[in-house]
Amino acid sequence: MLPQPINIAEKFSLFDSTWTPHIIGELNGQYVKLCKLTDEFVWHSHEHEDELFMVFRGTLIMDFRDDHTVEVKEGEILIVPKGVEHRPRTNGEIVFNMLFEPKQTQHTGEVESELTVKEQQWI
Repeated sequence: MLPQPINIAEKFSLFDSTWTPHIIGELNGQYVKLCKLTDEFVWHSHEHEDELFMVFRGTLIMDFRDDHTVEVKEGEILIVPKGVEHRPRTNGEIVFNMLFEPKQTQHTGEVESELTVKEQQWI
């Protein structure tokens, strides 16, 4: 199969759910995922995987357990190192976000929540 461009705006238009990553690509053992975020997610960490957040629209707010908070604006990325507990959230707006993470990364790490997605879909 020959490589084809992926239209990210088009992919974002295919879903409205929040906190539910959708897979759009795969490379070097990693998935490229899109998700829409709003309000607050759960505190969690990924013991063995770093996680990259890339913001396309809005402002992502990332809280860390040491009371450190980072704002990630449109066009910026944030890499959360493995083992670091974090909680993504927004100021109420819907944030369009892309994630890069190893294929085996569990959505909420070892934390089980009503927001945990066990099977992520390709779009």
